[in-house]
Amino acid sequence: MVDSAYFDGLKKRVSAYESGRREVIKVAGDALSASKRAIFAMHRDDLETADGLLVEAGKILGAVRERADANRDLDDEGSYRAALEEYFEARLYRQWLDGGNIGRLEGEPDDYRAYLGAVSDLTGEIQRRQVRLATEGRVDEVRRLRDDIEAVVGQLLDMDLGGYLRTKFDQAKNNLRRAEDVLYDITLRKG
Repeated sequence: MVDSAYFDGLKKRVSAYESGRREVIKVAGDALSASKRAIFAMHRDDLETADGLLVEAGKILGAVRERADANRDLDDEGSYRAALEEYFEARLYRQWLDGGNIGRLEGEPDDYRAYLGAVSDLTGEIQRRQVRLATEGRVDEVRRLRDDIEAVVGQLLDMDLGGYLRTKFDQAKNNLRRAEDVLYDITLRKG
């Protein structure tokens, strides 16, 4: 015999999840977009715009987190995870631009998966900046940025990353290789 009351509870849970999931997908996309635009603004040295977009993305993700706290099944929703990781990447890039520090993101949830994915992607943003500095002939800064990427990769190397995070780590290692190539090329041309 089927326990109808139990199945009714499951039906309500699935309905709540699907409703919440649709809302999370919609608003997480807005946070993802704002975070990406913040990174692009930072690449143009438009920090005022970047800061405004980071505030916007943070507010959106705060609302998503509240919804996920009410329904724990939403915490692993792919669109939310992607938006959180992109936001962390943007925050890390801004933090790094402010003084080269790459560490804890104050006021953010302690989500090591999103953080490690974001810090791996951060190496790509630093490497893009390095290319820009290389075109300006700023060898010392190009070297410093390579060193920053190397430091991140060194930290990640000490972890036994698997699955998705292993893929992100491999991308960070490729960013280091490109950073080394840029430094090598500019050193040869300056030498």
